[in-house]
Amino acid sequence: MMTNRNGVLAALTQEQRERLMELAREVVFPAGTRIFEEGRTADRFWLIKSGSVTVDVHVPGRRSPTVETLGTGDLLGWSWLIPPRRWNFGAEALSPVRAYQFEAAEVLALLEQDPVLGRAMSTAVAGVVAHRLTAARTRLLDLYAPYGSGAAAS
Repeated sequence: MMTNRNGVLAALTQEQRERLMELAREVVFPAGTRIFEEGRTADRFWLIKSGSVTVDVHVPGRRSPTVETLGTGDLLGWSWLIPPRRWNFGAEALSPVRAYQFEAAEVLALLEQDPVLGRAMSTAVAGVVAHRLTAARTRLLDLYAPYGSGAAAS
């Protein structure tokens, strides 16, 4: 079981975690594996068991910058929950990764059957979304904003 106290699983009760984990299957990604691409269909997600994954964003005419690095206990992929269910970022295995993989259709059916679990999962994922968008904004400002244009400039 995952140990990250700040992870999505931590937001669920023991019974809810068990119901969700019944849908999990373990997968392995070798270092350098492109896990998903921004703009493509988001039909699954992962809870990282071990290893590191970089989350990046497409910037036309430039190499995709990393906006965050995820590790043990982190949720990889949230776009499966929000229509139109297209990846908002890309992801690549930075090191060998072991993860629990979930098929979105199965999890969405479970969340529909159990509205309390659905609300808990949606709230937990919303927290991840807010964090990732803030991280992406901060990283992109660091990389591309003109010097002196930040909040500290007068």
